[in-house]
Amino acid sequence: MKVKNVLFILVISLGLVPLAEAQDHWVATWVAAPQQVRVFTPPPGAQAGPPGAAVPAGGAGGQRGQGGPAPAPTAFNDQTIRMIVHTSLGGRHARVTLSNSFGNMPLKVGAAHVALRSKESAIAPGSDRALTFNGKPAVSIAQGAQMTSDSVDLEIPQLGDLAISIYISGDSGQLTNHATGLHTTYIAKGNVVAEPVLNDATTTRSYYFISAVDVVAAGDVGAIVAFGDSITDGATSTNDADHSWPSYLSARILTTPGAPKFSVANQGISGNRILADGAGVNALARFDRDVLGIAGVKFLMILEGINDIGQTTSTRGSAPPQNPVTADDLIGPMKQMIERAHTHGIKVIGATLTPYEGAAYYSEKGEEVRLAVNRWIRTSGAFDAVVDFDKATQDPANPKTFKMGFNNGDHLHPNDAGYKAMADAVDLKVFAKGGKK
Repeated sequence: MKVKNVLFILVISLGLVPLAEAQDHWVATWVAAPQQVRVFTPPPGAQAGPPGAAVPAGGAGGQRGQGGPAPAPTAFNDQTIRMIVHTSLGGRHARVTLSNSFGNMPLKVGAAHVALRSKESAIAPGSDRALTFNGKPAVSIAQGAQMTSDSVDLEIPQLGDLAISIYISGDSGQLTNHATGLHTTYIAKGNVVAEPVLNDATTTRSYYFISAVDVVAAGDVGAIVAFGDSITDGATSTNDADHSWPSYLSARILTTPGAPKFSVANQGISGNRILADGAGVNALARFDRDVLGIAGVKFLMILEGINDIGQTTSTRGSAPPQNPVTADDLIGPMKQMIERAHTHGIKVIGATLTPYEGAAYYSEKGEEVRLAVNRWIRTSGAFDAVVDFDKATQDPANPKTFKMGFNNGDHLHPNDAGYKAMADAVDLKVFAKGGKK
């Protein structure tokens, strides 16, 4: 018998092939899509903050103790930023990715720590871990680049809170952030990354520089990337409560007996569009970074396009809309995303666009486009599965609008109850086959 045949028999008999496929690997337990800070000029007559003050695209500026609003930062210098992230999967080993995607100079990080969060800015005693990058406690991240830390041993809780503290030793230059953080971020003077509590800190609800936390998980465990705009980001959900639909879905998956174990990685950007830059770069431009670049991704859920529709078909103002988007304009890029995901063995779930009659940029023409896109999502067979968020949130008596109790009054974003209804509409059996195409 030839040596090659003997080796093949040994591999099969010892079960080495399935063992190799089931090896532990890195899986994202939390993510935030990087953005460039947008600076807004106040309208005439409005009270302006200091020159260059930024307002995050999905929320107001910071707060200082009881002193009221403080301007959101446009740069850091000799400051520590402590940010609270809510995990999906748990694990015993973790790593953190820092992004300088939109920086205009190298980002010098003097120190970075990760810890279990106790409450507010406080960290749990004994949980603080210093992060290193290629064995060093400080790192310089090139303009447009990102860096992933070395692995640290820490018992990462499932559906728990971490505190990630970053010290920026010099001028940060232009910030890379995630505007709609929905969790309180604490900013203090000096290098206080290891302090148990950050006293006299200013606060915002945006993330800065952090873009992912990964944990080591079993080979059959993976990540579901939720890719979209503010409705995925969780805009108008309760702050510090983890009530976006991806957060609700994550909790449902990980607490349902017998459900396959997956993390849910929220890559929504409030205001994002498929066809144009604005709040974050357009969906196709950020696809490789925010989907294919996520550790352990096996499924992709796409909910995007309502901003393209509303911002190009609205009849607000005296001038007619320029170049109104068509259903075909949105379907073509969705096909591209499906193809690119399938090339990497990722299964794709299409999500129908939720109602928006009454929203500031609603129009009957836009509604026709929304219905046409939803019809294609439901019937084309292009996706591996479909979740009908439109049906889950609409008023049965008037399908153009949200069901009573599912919206906070802007007629565009679900409230907590609406987001929960969206998560509950996802059939968990879709994830049972593990995502291999």
